[in-house]
Amino acid sequence: MKPPKQFSNSSPDKNPEPEFAQELEELERSLLSLKERYTQVESDREQKAQLQQRRQDLQQNKKPTPEIKAELKHIQQQLEVLEINLESQLFSWRSFKKPFWQAVRFGGMGVIIGWILKSCAG
Repeated sequence: MKPPKQFSNSSPDKNPEPEFAQELEELERSLLSLKERYTQVESDREQKAQLQQRRQDLQQNKKPTPEIKAELKHIQQQLEVLEINLESQLFSWRSFKKPFWQAVRFGGMGVIIGWILKSCAG
C-alpha cells in the first residue's frame, strides 16, 4: 500500500517563513517609498519657501516691469504645482484599502444584523 499523500498547504504546521519573508519585503518597499516621499516633501517645502520669498521681494518693487510681471506669473505657476505635489500622494489608496474594506465589511454586517433584529422584533 502507498502511504497517503501529505499536502504542505493542508498541514496544520504550516511553515510561516515564506509568508514572513514576503511581508518583510513588502514592508521594506513601503518604508523605502515613504522615505523617498519624505525627501520629496522636504525638498518641495524648501523650494516653496524660496519661491514665496522671491515672490514677496518682487511684489515689493515699486515699478513692476513686464519682466517682473512675467517672473511673478511663473513663480505663481510653480507654487501651484508644488502645492499639488505636496497634497498628492500623502495618502494613497494602498494605505486606505484595508481599513476601507474592513469598514465596508463590518458596516454591512451591522446593517444586516440590524435588519434581522428589526424584522424579529417587528
